Amino acid sequence: MAERRRHWAERAERAALAGERGGLPWRSSLLVAVIAQIGSGWAGELQPGREPLGVAGRLLLLLGPALLLLRHRHPVAVLYGVCAVTLAYLAGGYPYGPVFLCVALALLSAVLAGHRYAAWAAAGLLWAGHLLIGHWLYRWLPPVGDGPAAWGTEGGVTAWVIAVLAASEVVRVRREQWARDRAERAAAERRRVDEERLRIARELHDVLAHSISVINVQAGVGLALLDTDPEQARTALSTIKEASKEALGEVRQVLDTLRAPGEAPRTPAPGLDRLSELVAQAASAGLTVRVEGESGGRGLPPGTDLAAFRIVQEALTNVVRHSGSRTARVRVTRSPRLLELRVDDDGPATTEDAGGTGSGLIGMRERASALGGTIEAGPRPDGGFRVLALLPLGGTAPQEGA
Repeated sequence: MAERRRHWAERAERAALAGERGGLPWRSSLLVAVIAQIGSGWAGELQPGREPLGVAGRLLLLLGPALLLLRHRHPVAVLYGVCAVTLAYLAGGYPYGPVFLCVALALLSAVLAGHRYAAWAAAGLLWAGHLLIGHWLYRWLPPVGDGPAAWGTEGGVTAWVIAVLAASEVVRVRREQWARDRAERAAAERRRVDEERLRIARELHDVLAHSISVINVQAGVGLALLDTDPEQARTALSTIKEASKEALGEVRQVLDTLRAPGEAPRTPAPGLDRLSELVAQAASAGLTVRVEGESGGRGLPPGTDLAAFRIVQEALTNVVRHSGSRTARVRVTRSPRLLELRVDDDGPATTEDAGGTGSGLIGMRERASALGGTIEAGPRPDGGFRVLALLPLGGTAPQEGA
């Protein structure tokens, strides 16, 4: 039912937009004209005391639908024009019937266009005009010998006017609600797209920054030792090959997810079980890493395991790129409710440009924040630099390739 309501709401919105762009609602106006002509003829047979429909009556029945063609462009003017035509029709003594259909459609258009007070005023004038015709002006109006209108008729007209206005208000409220729902869905979709874009950018940054840092260091080693120590240069080139192969594999995994959204990743997302690989890669870049505490990720939620791996990876990458220290310590402490990651180096910071973009710490904070955790990064009082991550267990984070 909700899908069906949204479907009809979208159709109504498209029709309204078409009217605003200049299209004329000729189908609905033509339908009203046909109903008015045929229905008023039948009504005349059931109301023999009223004036028979002649050329003037038929023209009035056509004039109302003709005005409705402009109801999207000039809703207030059309509403008052239709009310005037209807009063002229009633003043002519013609039978009651579908002539009021034009008024209902004009009222609805005015209310939906936001002219609520104009619609209520027009309805009040129509009711007052009908009351004036039925109880005072009838003496000088056709049909000849007609008496005052029955108060029951006045009650019916009053109830009809109130019902039309109430229905118009209901349609207006529902339409505004549908518009808000559409806007909220569109905003949510934009947020999902932005979040996915940021997630992919974060994954690519974490993968490439670490691998390129290792490659950069090894390329420098290879160039320096190419002539004096070819064997060591060969080792550096082998490290470059392995690091680039791993980086390409992880980038391909992210890109495969983009090409086939919704499919499960072909390889598992990295976690703390692969901490030894980070240590080996850091060692190949000349950084000695000592791991303390629990190094495995068994039992961790997949999102937490991935976030922990990426935080340690980025922290070690920053040590390689920005610190003069050749040693680092990684401590993993796990309690029933909290995973604590601490990465320390003894500094000092290098003064040379490492080519960073400054988004590494931002990415770490985003990962921790997505889990409800925190990141503290800054110089230690005794020198060096520390990254401290506190990740609550039981939270979730986007999985790589998800």
